[in-house]
Amino acid sequence: MPRKGCNFDQEPSELSTRIFEADEADRNVMASAGLQLLALVLALCGVFGVLAATLLPNWKVNVDAGSNIITAIVQLQGLWMDCTWYSTGMFSCALKPSILSLPAHVQAARATMVLACVLSALGTCTATVGMECTRLGGDTKTKSHASFAGGLCLVSAGVSGFIPMVWYTKEIIANFLDLTVPESNKHEPGGAVYIGFISAMLLFTSGMIFCTSCIKKNAEAWLHPPKQQPIPTTKPESNSAYTLKDYV
Repeated sequence: MPRKGCNFDQEPSELSTRIFEADEADRNVMASAGLQLLALVLALCGVFGVLAATLLPNWKVNVDAGSNIITAIVQLQGLWMDCTWYSTGMFSCALKPSILSLPAHVQAARATMVLACVLSALGTCTATVGMECTRLGGDTKTKSHASFAGGLCLVSAGVSGFIPMVWYTKEIIANFLDLTVPESNKHEPGGAVYIGFISAMLLFTSGMIFCTSCIKKNAEAWLHPPKQQPIPTTKPESNSAYTLKDYV
């Protein structure tokens, strides 16, 4: 007589199908966790890059050779200070004057870069909570929402960091091509601009990875819901069986 609770009517093909689906789900989870880990590394690089670009004084550079190499100087201008580097090795910096006296593109760059720093830090912390390889955030649904929110913050930080770079570079190129501007007042894009461009791209890419991984996971859960296990059925023993046992 078969034991109660055991279902021996299940076909081997159905059992192998379930095992294959479980293995495929595990592989998908591992792949998603790997992508999220890559996105976290990109986000961290983007955070440090945006912070460095905001603070560096070399947003635009002007090299004035002067009459000889002894009098050559390098003028650096950033968002917060202007610096001068003499050929003799001396280096001096001075903070910019009142914000009301600054050009519009410098004021906009200040605001958007600070916003990018805040959003990138917030997005990185939130996305870390929603990663599948961490034990933070509670259940799967909460972690999915945290991952998506962190991705949106990182995408917004990337856009906020990309806009001032484009605007600032446009102003530098327009001033450089203006024939009425003397050569001593013409500048070229500095290293901070290139760092800002790269950092904005890293933040945008990491945010898209977090958002798409969350959307893909929710879509798979909706298209392939977990199958319910069939309730095993057992035939009730007849009264005659109990009667025979009593007599045996």
